[in-house]
Amino acid sequence: MQLTQEDDFVKGDSTPTTAALQSEGSAGSPAKMCSECYVNQSFVNDDGTVNDHKPRSSPAPIQTNSNRSGVILDISTLKMEQVESEVPPLPPRFRFRDLLLGDQTFQNDDRVQVEFYVNENTFKERLKLFFIKNQRSSLRIRVFNFCLKLLTCLLYIIRVVTDNPGQSSSANHSAGQQNAPSGNNKCVDCQWNGSVQDREINWELIFWVDRKVPVWAIQVIVAIISFLETMLLMYLSYKGNIWEQIFQVSFLLEMINTVPFIITISWPSIRNIFIPVFLNCWLAKCALENMINDVHRAIQRTNSAMFNQVLILICTLLCLVFTGTCGIQHLERAGKNLSLFNSFYFCIVTFSTVGFGDVTPRIWPSQLLVVIMICVALVVLPLQFEELIYLWMERQKSGGNYSRHRAQTEKHVVLCVSALKIDLLMDFLNEFYAHPRLQDYYVVILCPSEMDLQVRRVLQIPLWSQRVIYLQGSVLKDQDLLRAKMDDAEACFILSSRNEVDRMAADHQTILRAWAVKDFAPNCPLYVQILKPENKFHVKFADHVVCEEEFKYAMLALNCVCPATSTLVTLLVHTSRGREGQQSPEQWQRMYGCCSGNEVYHIRLCDSKFFGEYNGKSFTYASFHAHKKYGVCLIGIKREDNKSILLNPGPRHIMAATDTCYYINITKEENSAFIFNQEERKGRPVGGIYDGPSQLPVHSIIASMGTVAMDLQNTSPPDVSGGKLVPPTVNGTGSRRPSIAPVQELADSSSILPCDLLSDQSEDDSVFIDEKGHSSTEYVKGYPPNSPYIGSSPTLCHLLAEKAPFCCLRLDQGCRHNSFEDAKAYGFKNKLIIVSAETAGNGLYNFIVPLRAYYRPRKELNPIVLLLDNPPDNHFLEAICCFPMVYYMAGTIDNLDSLLQCGIIYADNLVVVDKESTMSAEEDYMADAKTIVNVQTMFRLFPSLSIITELTHPSNMRFMQFRAKDCYSLALSKLEKKERDKGSNLAFMFRLPFAAGRVFSISMLDTLLYQSFVKDYMILIARLLLGLDTTPGSGYLCAMKVTEEDLWISTYGRLFQKLCSSSAEIPIGIYRTESHIFTTSESQVSMNVDDCEDTKERGDDSRSNDQSDHPLLRKKSMQWARRLSKKSVRWQGVSRDSSKDHAQRIAQQRLNLYRRSEREELSELVRNRMRHLGLPTSGYEDLTNLTASDVMNRVNLGYLQDEQNDQQNTLSYVLINPSPDTRLELNDIVYLIRSDPLAHVPEEPPVHSSSLKERHESIIDTREDTQL
Repeated sequence: MQLTQEDDFVKGDSTPTTAALQSEGSAGSPAKMCSECYVNQSFVNDDGTVNDHKPRSSPAPIQTNSNRSGVILDISTLKMEQVESEVPPLPPRFRFRDLLLGDQTFQNDDRVQVEFYVNENTFKERLKLFFIKNQRSSLRIRVFNFCLKLLTCLLYIIRVVTDNPGQSSSANHSAGQQNAPSGNNKCVDCQWNGSVQDREINWELIFWVDRKVPVWAIQVIVAIISFLETMLLMYLSYKGNIWEQIFQVSFLLEMINTVPFIITISWPSIRNIFIPVFLNCWLAKCALENMINDVHRAIQRTNSAMFNQVLILICTLLCLVFTGTCGIQHLERAGKNLSLFNSFYFCIVTFSTVGFGDVTPRIWPSQLLVVIMICVALVVLPLQFEELIYLWMERQKSGGNYSRHRAQTEKHVVLCVSALKIDLLMDFLNEFYAHPRLQDYYVVILCPSEMDLQVRRVLQIPLWSQRVIYLQGSVLKDQDLLRAKMDDAEACFILSSRNEVDRMAADHQTILRAWAVKDFAPNCPLYVQILKPENKFHVKFADHVVCEEEFKYAMLALNCVCPATSTLVTLLVHTSRGREGQQSPEQWQRMYGCCSGNEVYHIRLCDSKFFGEYNGKSFTYASFHAHKKYGVCLIGIKREDNKSILLNPGPRHIMAATDTCYYINITKEENSAFIFNQEERKGRPVGGIYDGPSQLPVHSIIASMGTVAMDLQNTSPPDVSGGKLVPPTVNGTGSRRPSIAPVQELADSSSILPCDLLSDQSEDDSVFIDEKGHSSTEYVKGYPPNSPYIGSSPTLCHLLAEKAPFCCLRLDQGCRHNSFEDAKAYGFKNKLIIVSAETAGNGLYNFIVPLRAYYRPRKELNPIVLLLDNPPDNHFLEAICCFPMVYYMAGTIDNLDSLLQCGIIYADNLVVVDKESTMSAEEDYMADAKTIVNVQTMFRLFPSLSIITELTHPSNMRFMQFRAKDCYSLALSKLEKKERDKGSNLAFMFRLPFAAGRVFSISMLDTLLYQSFVKDYMILIARLLLGLDTTPGSGYLCAMKVTEEDLWISTYGRLFQKLCSSSAEIPIGIYRTESHIFTTSESQVSMNVDDCEDTKERGDDSRSNDQSDHPLLRKKSMQWARRLSKKSVRWQGVSRDSSKDHAQRIAQQRLNLYRRSEREELSELVRNRMRHLGLPTSGYEDLTNLTASDVMNRVNLGYLQDEQNDQQNTLSYVLINPSPDTRLELNDIVYLIRSDPLAHVPEEPPVHSSSLKERHESIIDTREDTQL
């Protein structure tokens, strides 16, 4: 092989390198290429160095060595040969020059341009690209082909219309036909009207037709074009088997309809031969299908199977009818000579199975064709209909598409869930469409699973079928997001599947869905529900996030210090008109249902009629007077220049016109009408007094308010002791009603202090003193040093000066620091709060923080015991070891020993958290079975215990107070069903356990996320109320109990004024417990007259005496014993009664003995287990030794009816924002929003955990001197 031109310097220079390389070649081989000839490589020489291709003056000689070998590529022989060579390195100056200048020769001279995909440059590939691969050109080809086939069918119809059967035979036959017998010259009708024996078929009319020359010319041209196109496509689609292409139906039809026309060009005598051109309709059908496929491919529409199948079915029907029409018409040319229209009429009548019989084929060929066509139709059409029905069913499952036109002209939101359950769907739809503004919105549900039967049944209801669209698909697929038109959606709700066993995996799926939506539609607002708090920071980009475990644990914690907080928050986040229970005969149900309609709304101060007149006034002044005048409760504000919402910022906050006001009312101000209240008849002034519509809680000034004495001279607050609102001393005889100080327009900073924080300094001593009198622990206020997860809101809490060792956190085991092994040994002054959970998750941290917040008085801190099925890990212990009086223990609530060891007999509240492992069950709504039974067992064993239970399904709360023969429970069940039929979102609200705040389901808070679509502030307000977030200057939720010393206030409106004027607290509701007489069923033993008198006497005494002074249950026990003794005396005096009455008395005595024996047996069981565990039994009180508060906690769930109190019982419920004239009752618990105690304390540097012990004294001196 010759060297290239650029290597001429090698040939011209007889260097040792060239000679050596040539001498090493084999004898019979051609000239070998040197390594410098590799122009398409990344190197020139074999040693990897780069040399300039220029003549060198003194090239370095190459020394060969027999021990070294190299590899040379022989291009001519395509084989590798070895040579012995050794290339010395270049001198340093050349290497330095190459380092600086680089390889210019390689970059400029040796680069080769490579052309790719050269296989597509062939003639065949270019044709294939034009006819098949290219979307636009192939679509044009198919449209042209479709038009050609339709033209051939149109030419056939023209030929039939212009055809003359009488001339077709004579035009194509010569003298033989003219010399035929005269009988054959009769017209067709005459021949057909003869006898049956004379019915002869004129086959010449079948094989020969009358085709005009213009028609024939056009058909020949079309046939040539079609033939050439068919041959070309056959050549392009050839894959090695020619026979497979030849025997295709489409190819055979093309040959039948094109080759005869081409033959007639060279053979004119057969120009009028019959050719079934009408069969081109089937080719036109195939061309149309291919054309539609190309159209869908060009517009990238993939979900077109349903459209294609409908198109195929319609085209098949048209082709069958057209083929039958043309075939019968042509065959009948030899018979009755039917017209084309009569043949079409016959085919329609026949295929529709009507069969009038007025037009029928008369010769056997046409009759045979009819039979064939019917057979083909019976085979083809059912297959087509079956495929269509299958696709329709699949489309019903997948839901089809939401069109782009609808997405751009209508408003819709997308709901993304893993599995759609009927309860979740109805909660979403009822809450979403409860707002009037959302009535025109559409809901598109995107779910990967199929619709279950219940959901399908609901979505077929006309109320929802017109507004809800179900799409089966995955959020992770852009194709499914495009189907839902996510980029045009007003919002996207992503809900987690809380019933999954692995809740962490469910959160991971939710996170991926949120990421997918944000990637596909970055401008679409996201509303995300997450389960675990540690996963919340992954979706912090979402517009609104609700963490289930955060809200759940915080709400359960507040239930222990503020009863029924779960009921209060649940009613606030549900949309209602307050019409529930208004038809009930029970007063408490009407009041409870009416107050449940209160919600949180917002309005700008300058646009408000409620608050516009209070511009420049203090917040407490505006809140009180707005409630006094309009019945609305102002709870918070937001400055224009600040994004933070402040709940009850206090009297020092001056209202500005640009402030956004947040208030509680039945409806928002924009939907309220103000009606002037005419009171001239009563002799009262009418100025400034308004009353709203009957359905709104806009109240006029009540009589008691008018008689309140406003002592303007003495504006100093009265002395408050122990959190009680003690009336001030009144000069004179005392007949004058106690006065309440007015609420000042501008607050006096020296007179506003919270009530509960005004007690003596000994309450908040920094050193906790146990019952033995020596100091044990030091408390400081600061921020927890260790947060268990990212995203936890920092909250100022009561902390230990030094972290407790992990061994000291174990309640039932002693360590080297202390030897306590049970709750009794610790000597707690306050009763315990026990939390039963499966695992110590990070969400449990949010149960501890609200109970250790800085605003809780130290003397009121309850010890917290975590009863865990599985021991906690060190990460969780590290987070809780800084909190005082927080312990844990391994055990379960179904184990009596575990309950006794954790100190259940010393507990005031037991919180039963729903276990993750039982949230999913094979049968729906059975996930709560174990929890319900265990809670009932604990109530029987420990009647004084207040148990707060979390359930998976809200519908199961009816079993928490199940009494099979109780008529009142049956009436409540009927009321619930009636409210549910009316479409209420709060049908479960009248269940006594829920109304009392003893049962809760996290699914009730799903509406919080839905309501945030209209009220974007609801999540933040709920977090502030529950203590999950702390904003400087924002208040917190607490409670105050109304005692006998507070009954002088009389009404809720006066209490509002008292709290605003004295401590700047805003009341928002009442938790009321009242006695109620339940009607018993006929199957229960009825009470006699003496029993009724005892009941009446007991009711009078309970209302006149203080429950704290006289234990209620002790009195009831004595009355119960007296009733039994009276019955025994009566039974002895009537010994002459019949044996039947005597048997009934004996049965009643046995029943009472059985009841007493059951209680004694349970008590003895508990005592025996305590003795076995070495626990003192002195703390365990039997049922006969319960206190009044214990009885109240127990009868709230109705467990004393069958034991002691057959008729009288109590029930509890929540009144949100009641009217000002609502009377206060004894033991009412008022919900308050108390202002932040640190709002006006001079700021200090943040206290870190490392300096807590050093600085706790200075913190106490500066903060607790201001009554914190």
